[in-house]
Amino acid sequence: MNRGKRSEVRGERCEVRGNRLHTGIATTILSLFSLLAPLSTLLVTFASCGESEFEYSNHRAHFIYDNSIHLDATLASAMNPMSPGIFCRISRSTTAYFDFENNQNMSSRVAVNAVEQQRICELGTYNASGIIVGYGTLDSPPTFFAYDAQCPNCYEESNMPRYQLSMASDGTASCRNCKRKYDMNNGGIITNGSQGNKLIRYRASTTGPMGVLSINN
Repeated sequence: MNRGKRSEVRGERCEVRGNRLHTGIATTILSLFSLLAPLSTLLVTFASCGESEFEYSNHRAHFIYDNSIHLDATLASAMNPMSPGIFCRISRSTTAYFDFENNQNMSSRVAVNAVEQQRICELGTYNASGIIVGYGTLDSPPTFFAYDAQCPNCYEESNMPRYQLSMASDGTASCRNCKRKYDMNNGGIITNGSQGNKLIRYRASTTGPMGVLSINN
C-alpha cells in the first residue's frame, strides 16, 4: 500500500473515531439533561410549597360551619367574593353560642346546634377572641383570608391572649396595646407602627355566603 492510500485510510479512521466521540458526548449530554430535568422540577415544586407554607401559621385552628343551616347574614357578608373588603370576626365566649361581628357594624349571635357541639372548635389562639375571615380587595379573583383576632406581636411577647384586634371598615385591624395597624386586604401586613410580624393566618375556604366555612390549620 502506498503512502497516499495509507494517509487516506488513517484519515477515514480518524473521522470515524471523531464521529464516535461526538456521538458519545452528545449521548452523555442528553443523559445529563434527562437526569437534571426531574431534579429541577422537584426544586421548583419544593420552592413553591415552601413559599405557600410560609404564609400560614403553625398555630392550631379548626372550625366547620354550615351557613346553609343558620343563614347568618353577618357571616355571609364576609363569604361573598363579590363584596371583598368585608371581614367578620367569629368567636365563642360560651359553649352555647357563636358570635359574629363584621367591620361594617353588623353583629349577630347564633345558638350552637347538637351537631356543632360534637365538633372540634379551635378558633385560633383563643376562642373568646376568635378568628377573622373575609375576601381581600387586591387580587382578582379575590383571596379568602382567615386571621387570628389576636395581635401577633403582643401575643408573641406575652404568650397571653389579651390583645384582641379591632376592625375598621377600610379592612384594617388595630391593636390598642402596641398601636400597630394591619392590612387584612393584603395578607395582614403592618401598615402603621413598629416593625414586627404580620397577622397570624390560617388555611380556610368557603363555598359561598350561604355555604360551608372550613378552617383547618
